[in-house]
Amino acid sequence: MRTADPILTGGRDRRSRTAAGRRPADTRAPQVVILAAGMGTRLGRKLPKPLTPLMDGRSIMGQQLDGVRAVFGGSTAVTAVVGYRAKAVMRAQPDLLFAFNPDFATTNTSQSLLRALRSSQPGGVLWMNGDVVFDPAVLDHAAPLVQADESFVCVDTSTVADEEVKYTLDADGFVRELSKTVVGGLGEAVGINYVAAADKPVLIEHLAACADSDYFERGMETAIQQAGLRFRPLDISRFSAVEIDFADDLARANTWLGSRAALEPLDELA
Repeated sequence: MRTADPILTGGRDRRSRTAAGRRPADTRAPQVVILAAGMGTRLGRKLPKPLTPLMDGRSIMGQQLDGVRAVFGGSTAVTAVVGYRAKAVMRAQPDLLFAFNPDFATTNTSQSLLRALRSSQPGGVLWMNGDVVFDPAVLDHAAPLVQADESFVCVDTSTVADEEVKYTLDADGFVRELSKTVVGGLGEAVGINYVAAADKPVLIEHLAACADSDYFERGMETAIQQAGLRFRPLDISRFSAVEIDFADDLARANTWLGSRAALEPLDELA
C-alpha cells in the first residue's frame, strides 16, 4: 500500500474542486493517460475500480481528474484506457478521450499503456494507474519536470512493502531497477509517471516486447537496462497517495479526504 501522512497535505484537494481550469501561465499541460481497463477483483466491487465512490461523493477517477485540471488546466487532454465495463467509464466521464483494450481480462497494464502511447500525439505523456487517490500537490511537485520534458517515476520513500513495485538507483541517481521483485528497494513507485517525447518511442518498443501478464514497469525496466533510458525518481513522500487494492486501502484514502474536509474551514479563514 502506498501512503503518506495525510496531515502533511495542504488544502490543495479542496482547490481542485473549486478552481479546476485555472492553470498557472508557466505550467505546460501534458497529455495525460489514466489506465482504467482492469477488473479490480481484489476490491470486490461490481463497478470498474476507477468508478469506486469516495467519501466526498467523487469517484477515484473523478478525484484524479479534478487534480489534473486544477494543476494543468481544464483543457488538458486526458485519455482513459478502458476495458472492463468500458461503457460505464465512458458514461461517467464522457468528455475524455478513450483507448480500448479488448484483452483486458488476459493482459496487464503494460498492454494498456502500450495502446495509449501508440495513439498519443507527439510529445511527452503523464500517466497514472486508475486506482490511485492522491493529493494534487503531487502534480504541482511534478510540474517542473513535465515542463522540462524529463522522464520520471513518482516514488514514496517512506514505505517499502514486499508486494509493491520497488526501485533502486544507479550511480547517477536515476532508476536502475523497477519491479515487485526488487531486493533492497529504496521505496515504492506510486503509479504516477512521465515519459519524455524523446524517450516515448523506446518505451513503446519495450512495452510491445512485454508479456501480456507484465506490468508497465517491466517495459520501463528493460528500456532502462537495455536502451539506456533514464527515469528520475521524484520523491512525493510528503504528500498523500493511496493505491486502492483492498477495502482497507479505500478506508485509508477516505480518512485522508475526511481530514482535508475537516481542515477546509481553516484554509478558507487563512
